[in-house]
Amino acid sequence: MSESPTPPTHRRKRSLSRRGAIGAAAAVAGAAAVTPAVFAATDSGDSTGSAASGSSGTKPEKFPATRTEAATGTGEANTAFAASYVGLRWSGAKEGAAIRLADGDWQTLASGCAAVEDGGTALVAAQSATAYEVKAPSDIDGVRSLAIDTISGPAHTFEVPSEPTRVRGVRYLSRPAWGADESKRYKDGKVNSPETYYPLQIITVHHTATPNDDPDPAATVRAIYEYHAITNDWGDIGYHFLIDEAGAVYEGRYSGDDGIPAFNTDGDLVTGFHSVGYNSGALGIALIGTLQEKGPTDAAKASLIRLIKVISRFKGLDPQAQVTYVNPVSGVKKDTHTVGGHRDYFATECPGQVMYDLLTEVRAAAAR
Repeated sequence: MSESPTPPTHRRKRSLSRRGAIGAAAAVAGAAAVTPAVFAATDSGDSTGSAASGSSGTKPEKFPATRTEAATGTGEANTAFAASYVGLRWSGAKEGAAIRLADGDWQTLASGCAAVEDGGTALVAAQSATAYEVKAPSDIDGVRSLAIDTISGPAHTFEVPSEPTRVRGVRYLSRPAWGADESKRYKDGKVNSPETYYPLQIITVHHTATPNDDPDPAATVRAIYEYHAITNDWGDIGYHFLIDEAGAVYEGRYSGDDGIPAFNTDGDLVTGFHSVGYNSGALGIALIGTLQEKGPTDAAKASLIRLIKVISRFKGLDPQAQVTYVNPVSGVKKDTHTVGGHRDYFATECPGQVMYDLLTEVRAAAAR
């Protein structure tokens, strides 16, 4: 049985014209279960508070609605808006598709952090382009692309927690606080990827392979959400948490309405979509940016360490341990670190060479 989402289908498409235009095994015995009382708290430090709503309820806040323009096949595409990103998904070879933004050079695409079993996928920063062109060799077909604008769309009002929310001292932005449109989790009137829960075994560190020095990381989180949920047809953002360069932590994958990010009230982890074949029981944390040649900021690294420390402490994990991960869905086993990098499980540069080299330091700091 596979734990991977179903192959991608798009809810909005338009075809090319004749000229090609396309506009540790199970959790440690005796580990403490994560419950609202020990895991989620408001900014005031009240350990009985809800992690998602705060003690003073919610307040309306406006975010730009995400605009998209989908296309199929190769050739040229034009959009009615300036795109922040273009998400692509194809079948066949994992690499080889290429994109060219207006008046730019061809970029050969690799999967970056996101990975799929039956082809390739990529998220490309579009630099406000209103046109792009896609090409692919003969061993790639079924190309789908999605121009994404998360900056300039019409205002959309969300009910955001009135007080800052925290995970045992680690302040984070809940899904409504970064503008997550929950309708994107649905397809044909049903939840596209219903939540499943398993005991936490390992923590996997990623980078998003998006531009560094991001001026609007919340907009990037919304773009990744759109890319994961719609382009890759995963039904949600793949990571459980994301961290920007200022150290702000963002709640990722929807885990229920209980106010506990990433977990349910029984202390089990919601399955994400961040590491093909190794998702169930694995918590994914992504640092926003590209950390192949540049390391994380001090603020981002500090937030990563604190988040790993909090989660490990309340689930009884040793961040420095070697464990045998057992996929509860497929039965696949792997000897690995409690805290590892995406490349430990898949042929990818993620989380970037510099970040990967820092994991020993991160494990030691989280264990202290």
